[in-house]
Amino acid sequence: MLHFTDRTWLWFAAACYLTGFVLGTVAVIRERKLSRALMYFIISAGFTLQTFGLYQRGLEVKGCPLGNTFELFQFIAWSAIALYLVIGATFRLSLLGYFTSVLAAALTLVSLAFPAWDATRRVNIFGGNAWIEFHAALALFSYGVFCLLTLTALMYVLQVFSLKRHHLHGLFSFLPSIRELDHICLRLLTAGVVLLTASLGVGAVYWLGDTSTVNTTKLAVTVAIWAAYAITLILRLRNRLIGKRLSWTLLILFAALLATLPLVSGSHVAP
Repeated sequence: MLHFTDRTWLWFAAACYLTGFVLGTVAVIRERKLSRALMYFIISAGFTLQTFGLYQRGLEVKGCPLGNTFELFQFIAWSAIALYLVIGATFRLSLLGYFTSVLAAALTLVSLAFPAWDATRRVNIFGGNAWIEFHAALALFSYGVFCLLTLTALMYVLQVFSLKRHHLHGLFSFLPSIRELDHICLRLLTAGVVLLTASLGVGAVYWLGDTSTVNTTKLAVTVAIWAAYAITLILRLRNRLIGKRLSWTLLILFAALLATLPLVSGSHVAP
């Protein structure tokens, strides 16, 4: 029986996501609607392979694999895919699978392409503390929600562009309505903020008992990300930040989130 390493399984998963991207792109160029069932199957296959790869890595490092930049990128991609597999069928967004495959392929392939990101595999980084491990996993899952939120915001920007320029063919013809995208953005933004708030709350239970374990840099970065998204949510609920301005804000916030990932990787991924 063949024995593959965790990285090999993750390469297989990336290949599935890349296949979804290629098939989706070809369908868009030909102005044909890609089968949602086919895209769902391809992404599900990638998710299964990625889950197995991360599971193997978890066994090796004796915990949730969140010990370096490579593992963080992989876990965020995995979280976004997991969420898509749930809401993709619920909202029936024709292009969400395509955009999800694009982002998942980008995150997984970029992380695999830089061996230095995975040069050090830290073992038992949470010291057997279930609270901190749960906190870290919850925080990274909220990042996965923000990942899917970013895709929805991107579709909103493209839809606005298509309506203003009267480009109603090709990719633009498959985009959901402005109203539907706005509703989904609000729901995902709310879910992401709630999850990250819960993550910080779980972490605080441990930190207050032993403040010497707090890494101020990682805590400051995580709180800053939480505050940025929370303020954005409040402004949206008050209709102070809506439409294209909201979408561009969400795109910028996610770019900033990815840029801070190296700051939260290390012996204690959770701040």
